[in-house]
Amino acid sequence: MRWCHPWLGNKIFSVLLALIVFGSGLIVWQPQASAVLAQGAAITDPQAILRYSLPIDNDSVRKLQKSLEDISQQLRSKRWSSIKRDLKDANSVLNRGRDQLLATVPDERKSQAESLIEKLASGTAELEAIVETKDKEGTYLKRRELLNVVTDLEELMVQEFPFEVPKEYAYLPQLLGRATVEMKTNKGDLKVVVDGYSAPVNAGNFVDLVERGFYDDLEFNRAEDFYILQAGDPPGEDDGFIDPKTGKYRAIPMEVLVKGDDLPVYGSTLEELGRYLDQPAIPFNAYGAIALARPGDDPNGGSSQFFFFKFDTEITPPGYNLMDGRYSVFGYLVDGKEVLEELTAGDRIISAKVIDGLDNLKQP
Repeated sequence: MRWCHPWLGNKIFSVLLALIVFGSGLIVWQPQASAVLAQGAAITDPQAILRYSLPIDNDSVRKLQKSLEDISQQLRSKRWSSIKRDLKDANSVLNRGRDQLLATVPDERKSQAESLIEKLASGTAELEAIVETKDKEGTYLKRRELLNVVTDLEELMVQEFPFEVPKEYAYLPQLLGRATVEMKTNKGDLKVVVDGYSAPVNAGNFVDLVERGFYDDLEFNRAEDFYILQAGDPPGEDDGFIDPKTGKYRAIPMEVLVKGDDLPVYGSTLEELGRYLDQPAIPFNAYGAIALARPGDDPNGGSSQFFFFKFDTEITPPGYNLMDGRYSVFGYLVDGKEVLEELTAGDRIISAKVIDGLDNLKQP
């Protein structure tokens, strides 16, 4: 079944009007005036979004992360003095704020965290030397390497899963953490990080189906211009996954964690709840956001079909994206952007495999 998603086509829509085309008709939504105001510099790096959405509370590591991430923006304009200030801020955290960095790390992981902090300290010294030579490519690569270490450090700070999924969805698989999925296609490989911290039911459903081999040898069944690439429609009349234990269609609920909320919103879109301006913890800001497809008239009718979201930043700018809150994002493409750009309807998933984090999958 060709479930439909918003078609985004006019640049004016970004500021004044959202035109969303579903299979059943045209829905026009006029945002509130405050919804079209600038919302600051939206984060478009999927790895950065994933770092910020980790359920941790440590101001020092967030300051360290922000300093290193800011280097990328300064690098575009070759603002080397600003980069040096970023590195000074990072070194301040690493040299004088180590106790604060370790404060939220469980005791059994502290030695591992200390090793990562040492690695970051030596790495920033190396980066300073690269910056002195004004090596743009070298600076970018070293910054990315250091941020990967920051990710490892932040993951050590996660102490427990932050909430309990409502009992009405306890019969569904849940991903209580994160997992990495490698997807081999006829045009190359894709790597996706699936985020159960923000969408445990949607993420758990996807990882469970990957582990079952459900997506192996399935076609990408839909491509909408440059915006949507969809897969997961099984052969035959069924539109989604039929659970062999029950013989019934496995329906997955709408699930969106809003920044500042303790629990995801279930069962309704943010628009239906009147929460037009609320920001999801993992939004459609990044190229290659992966979300659950669903019938246009049923937010809880999704199952196995998913889509990658690809966007033109002028037409669907991050921070204005009206897809947010209408579909359940459960992860991001983190490697293989050039492959995703080439894939279209009729291309094929050769295989999908969980390569990390399978132990976070909780079966009902």
